[in-house]
Amino acid sequence: MISHKWTKLIKALHLKKNRKAEQLFFVEGEKAVLEVLASNWTVVALFATEHFISAHPVATQKVPVLQSCDSNELVKVGTFSSNDAALAVVAMPRWPTFSPAASSWTLVLDNINDPGNLGTIIRIADWYGIKHILCSPDTADCFNPKVVAAAKGSFLRVQLHYQSLTDVLSSTDMPIYGAYLDGESVHELSLSQQGGFIILGNEANGISHAVGSLVNRKITIPAFGEAESLNVGIAAAVLCDNLLRLTTLTAETF
Repeated sequence: MISHKWTKLIKALHLKKNRKAEQLFFVEGEKAVLEVLASNWTVVALFATEHFISAHPVATQKVPVLQSCDSNELVKVGTFSSNDAALAVVAMPRWPTFSPAASSWTLVLDNINDPGNLGTIIRIADWYGIKHILCSPDTADCFNPKVVAAAKGSFLRVQLHYQSLTDVLSSTDMPIYGAYLDGESVHELSLSQQGGFIILGNEANGISHAVGSLVNRKITIPAFGEAESLNVGIAAAVLCDNLLRLTTLTAETF
C-alpha cells in the first residue's frame, strides 16, 4: 500500500511548481522504471506490484524506499490509465551549464508548449545521437509526466537546458538553422561546417522574431502535397535525418 505521505507527494509532483520546489519527478510503467533503475539517476522511492518486485529483485533492492501496492493505487497517484508494474520517484539531475561543442548538433526549442511534442523530440534527439536540447524558458517542462512518458526513457540520455535563447545564439559562431515554411530545401543543403543549431518554433506561431533574427540559414522541408504544415515532432525527425545524413556524407571534407 502506498502511504498517505507518499500519495500526497506524488500527486503534488503533477504540478511544475511542486516538482521544482522538491527537485523531484516521477516515472511510470515497467520499461521506463527499469531504465531509470539501471541508470545512475537517483531513485528515492519505488512503488510497485508484487509481480514487478519479484520479477526484478536486483533492480528494486537498492531503492531507499520500496512499497508494495496494487495497480489501482498506481493509477490513482499517477497519470496512466493502467499501470500493473511500477512508479518511481526520482531526483532531478544537476546538468552542467550548456556549452556548445564544435562539430555537434544542438536542437533549439522556441516555446514548444505541448508535452507530448517535447517528449517526442527528446526521443528523436536520442535516436540521432543529439545529446543536448536548448529550450526557451517558456518551453514545456521536461519533467512533466506526459513528457517523460512520451520520451520513453530517452530523457535519461538527452540533457535539456532552459535559458535565454538569444543570449546563447548571439554569442556563437556556429551555423544557426531555423525551420520555416520557406527557405532552403533540406534536401538540397550543403553544409558550411559540421554541426550547429537547429531551431524549431512554437506549434502555432513558429520561431519568434527575436530568435529568428539570429538565424543565418532558413531551411524548409519541401511539400509534395497540400497539407498546411507538419507537426513539430515530425518536422524535427525529418530535419535531423537530413542534417545528420549530410554530416555523415561530408565528414571527410571537414
